[in-house]
Amino acid sequence: MQPSLVAKYGEARLPRYTSYPTAPRFSPAVDADTYGGWLDAAPLDKPASLYLHIPFCRSMCWYCGCHTTITQRDRPILDYLDMLREEVRLVSARTRAPLTIDYVHFGGGTPTIMRPEEFLRLTALLREHSDFANTAEIAVEIDPRTLEPDMAKALGEAGVCRTSLGVQSFDPVVQKAINRIQSEEQTLDAVTRLRTAGVDSINFDLIYGLPHQTVESCIATAQAAVRMGPERFAVFGYAHIPNFKKHQKLIDEAALADAEGRIAQAEAIAATLVAAGYRRIGLDHFARPDDSLAIAQANGELHRNFQGYTTDACETLIGLGASAIGRMAGGYVQNEVPPGLYAQHIASGRLATVKGYRLTAEDRLRASIIERLMCDFGADVPAIATAHGFDPQLLLQGNTKLAMLEDDGILDNADGVIRLREEGRFLIRAVAAAFDAYIEQSRRTHSKAA
Repeated sequence: MQPSLVAKYGEARLPRYTSYPTAPRFSPAVDADTYGGWLDAAPLDKPASLYLHIPFCRSMCWYCGCHTTITQRDRPILDYLDMLREEVRLVSARTRAPLTIDYVHFGGGTPTIMRPEEFLRLTALLREHSDFANTAEIAVEIDPRTLEPDMAKALGEAGVCRTSLGVQSFDPVVQKAINRIQSEEQTLDAVTRLRTAGVDSINFDLIYGLPHQTVESCIATAQAAVRMGPERFAVFGYAHIPNFKKHQKLIDEAALADAEGRIAQAEAIAATLVAAGYRRIGLDHFARPDDSLAIAQANGELHRNFQGYTTDACETLIGLGASAIGRMAGGYVQNEVPPGLYAQHIASGRLATVKGYRLTAEDRLRASIIERLMCDFGADVPAIATAHGFDPQLLLQGNTKLAMLEDDGILDNADGVIRLREEGRFLIRAVAAAFDAYIEQSRRTHSKAA
């Protein structure tokens, strides 16, 4: 990919499109009362998903862009879990009957920071207030440095079938520069404990664009990770936003790669994983050919949500915990971000939703096109528009951004049937942005991400 094209389209300043519209469009116009009404109307004949946010870690990784709090004490975690369980009860009381649950995802922070007995208690409560499908998938994000044997065993007992381990980089120079020291041995120990506990699928998170990272160190990390046998990889670009995440000021900006260097690192990791037998999934995921993610992509059934690429097709996503985002038929909702303020809402017996977005028919159309582009690197715009009851010319006529992308050889456009060329895959977000009605606001307020 020519560096001039990356600079031209400002890929580093574009949203990741894990939702549409993106979070900068959320406003207080959608509040707890709105969410309560949407819960009342939640369809009972369709499955739903759950996302639970655990916003605590034992130490701060300087690259982190997540909503998390550092604590060495268990008391704040236990108090938070009390409020989280109460939110489960509040939300379930607003639906007409227990929802059928197909997917559960624990994110953070570090979800496994809680005690094993607390994790089992929480998952038991979820099952008490919901109808878990027999094939329900429970996934948990894990810091391998702190995964104890008892916690791994509890994950197995709770029915967790998928875990995501933060690896980022095995290069000791990079680890020191991001304040995350994690040996290959620690990571392999975590994998072994999870396998012993019966966890069938393991994902590794890798990051490129970190300080002092090189193409060679990216390849070495990917090769070491492959030897541990995870089923999936997610490979993300470091988002340097020190104005929003103050701890990132501890990272030396002079040690960060430029746009061309970041692309070289990303492609080196991708080539290493593909050579090891993994299928490239969308922009930044990789999976073994027999993994459900690879099968979904082959069948045109891949989806994208706040956790990235997924097989989860549920229209209803219930977000639980501080900062958690949910999605209902009517739109998006987000809880209060600071754990203390979140707790005040829940302790008062009210939902913690403080902002969100009410979807329009046109939003749903654009969201569908953007999801197909992000998942399939192509989209039949006329067919999708017609299915949504719109004239495709609304999106195609006068679309100068799309025309520019075609002129630059990034995509082919046959009467609105769009297909990215192989060499243009890295600019998929620029193609998606051509259908984003709110892109200028997103550019001003969205974090830098690759």
